Amino acid sequence: MAREARRKPVRWRFWLRAAFWLAVGVSTAVAARQATRFAGQDPLFILPAANTPCFIIDGMTHGSRERVAEVFAGDFGRSVFRVPLGERRRRLLAIDWVEDAVVSRVWPNRIWVRIRERTPEAFVRLPQGRTGSRLALIDRNGVILSLPPKSKFSFPIVTGLTEEQPESVRAARVRYVLQVEREIGAAARQISEIHLSPDDEVALTVPVDGRAVELLVGDRNFGSRYRNFMNAYPEIRKRSPRARLFDLRLDDRITARNGG
Repeated sequence: MAREARRKPVRWRFWLRAAFWLAVGVSTAVAARQATRFAGQDPLFILPAANTPCFIIDGMTHGSRERVAEVFAGDFGRSVFRVPLGERRRRLLAIDWVEDAVVSRVWPNRIWVRIRERTPEAFVRLPQGRTGSRLALIDRNGVILSLPPKSKFSFPIVTGLTEEQPESVRAARVRYVLQVEREIGAAARQISEIHLSPDDEVALTVPVDGRAVELLVGDRNFGSRYRNFMNAYPEIRKRSPRARLFDLRLDDRITARNGG
């Protein structure tokens, strides 16, 4: 007579644990949903208008604070927990003066925007239309910066750059301008305009004895050519008192190109 097969024991402990963790998961999800709904609707977390202490902008000195506030225009009057911080940062980086930005929520209803501004290196005169132009600033990365309402910068005006050029091209030309200034040294503060030709020939406009003269310094030896001219200028003025354009591109001579 065959033995009766033993019945397998019911794994009641396993199912008890499973039911317990299922209940914990469901309750956690419900609690999280309720907390999210609470954070999204409760007045405690509502971000008021831009002109209140709840909207903080740090580090913006020359750029437009209004443009920063416009990025968050759709967030005022809503919960700070509904503000998409990554998307807002991405839009801030599209503002010309903003080099980097950090956007943070601050308990309970504040948004804190920290800006690192770009550093301008020169004024730039940009062609506009057939005969017009506009003045702007430019940083070492070739980014064109709008002029602040009360600009107090002291830079030469650079010509030979355009808005159509890629930023990488403008950046290379700005570095070239900075090289010219470094070679000339402290006297570069007297330069009013630096013109870059398409083939990187440099011309400087400099006030000398109360009048503006133009110096063609070529593509090398900027410092030595500039100093040679300044040392020789008293004698040059005697021989060519009306000259305003001087060719310095040969290191052993200075040629007055107009007048005499």
